[in-house]
Amino acid sequence: MNALSLGLHSMTSTRVVQAAILVGGKGTRLGSATSATPKPLMEIVAGRTFLDLLIENVARQGFTDILLLAGHFGDQIAERFHDRQIMGAHIRVVIEREPLGTGGALVEASHLLDARFVLMNGDSYFDVNLRALTHAAEREDMPALMALREVDDVSRYGSVVLQGTTVTQFVEKRPGNARPGLINGGIYVLTRAILQRIDHVPCSIEADVFPSLAAERRMSGVVQDGYFLDIGIPESLALGRLELPVVDRRPAAFLDRDGVINVDSGYTYRPEDLRFVQNAPFAIRRLNDAGYRVIVVTNQAGVAHGHYDEAAVHVFHAHMRDRLAAEGAYIDRFYHCPFHPDGVVKAYRMNHPDRKPQPGMLLRAIQDHSIDVSRSFLIGDKQSDLDAAAGAGVMGLLFEGGDLDQFVERVVHSMPQRQVPGART
Repeated sequence: MNALSLGLHSMTSTRVVQAAILVGGKGTRLGSATSATPKPLMEIVAGRTFLDLLIENVARQGFTDILLLAGHFGDQIAERFHDRQIMGAHIRVVIEREPLGTGGALVEASHLLDARFVLMNGDSYFDVNLRALTHAAEREDMPALMALREVDDVSRYGSVVLQGTTVTQFVEKRPGNARPGLINGGIYVLTRAILQRIDHVPCSIEADVFPSLAAERRMSGVVQDGYFLDIGIPESLALGRLELPVVDRRPAAFLDRDGVINVDSGYTYRPEDLRFVQNAPFAIRRLNDAGYRVIVVTNQAGVAHGHYDEAAVHVFHAHMRDRLAAEGAYIDRFYHCPFHPDGVVKAYRMNHPDRKPQPGMLLRAIQDHSIDVSRSFLIGDKQSDLDAAAGAGVMGLLFEGGDLDQFVERVVHSMPQRQVPGART
């Protein structure tokens, strides 16, 4: 085993926290472009590679352990990413000793794999709610779940036959036989039990493992309609350089926390005290599925007043992530302000620019993420929330209680729809 693969398992959690990305391909169809650079490290926008976009999109959905399963030019991937922290995720690189195929890459990293994990191709971008997939996988309780995409022409990819929620067959690609259908989107939720089906290397999980699972009716499928692009050929790589910066720029739904997401019981900070506002998890999933970055901006003056410390805030937010993941939902980022001008803890006794009604937290979020401010909004339960939104140039909406999902549904319906490029066949 390569020394770069050494590490510990992710901490046990009630949610899937691990994602593995296959980045070992040679990219021969891209010709000279990959003669000295691995395909996932193709630059998409100034200073950012295709793999940067993939990692960031995974990390924002709450996956804290990301494995990059590398091979060809793996040293370049390791140099750029190994042992880095990106948006709260720890990145590790495993370099295979020789070409082993996608199944072999899993065997090489077997000692690092969690009981359930997400696996995805490093040369395709499928804009989906990964939390919805892990939620569905736990409900279906099969060794494998595959994200599927409907396209106008399956002849380049091959197609997948789906009966209900069960994948029953894979059909080889047939160039020249253009027809619509379902394709493998290159994102899977797997259990470690999948390793028991890899009895030889090199091995392709797509060709050697998945067909047998389908024949046994042991693989489920979920059809998703998010943006899809495979950068395997020069034309699609060029297309990605035009389209992916547009896809990555998302509107944001800024949410106050206490009184909007969870019931405000007064300085709420203990995990056991978390009670969601009516249908809050479904509201957040609705925002996830609609392509919004969901960002919490919350005053936490209880820190300044000495009721709890900042570590307790982080523990509470981690618990909230767990609870939301169980419903297929996620929050991209939490921002909190622990300061108050009348605080008893000297280090936090100030009127900080992050403290609402000042817009500091929103302005930082806008700077930290690729956000389309013109189509973003804030939902709060106090005038100070709306004032902070106004200060950041964001529409503010007052939530006065009740069913948060119904409230969000009306808001999303009233907003200009997010325009992203369509499916590419």
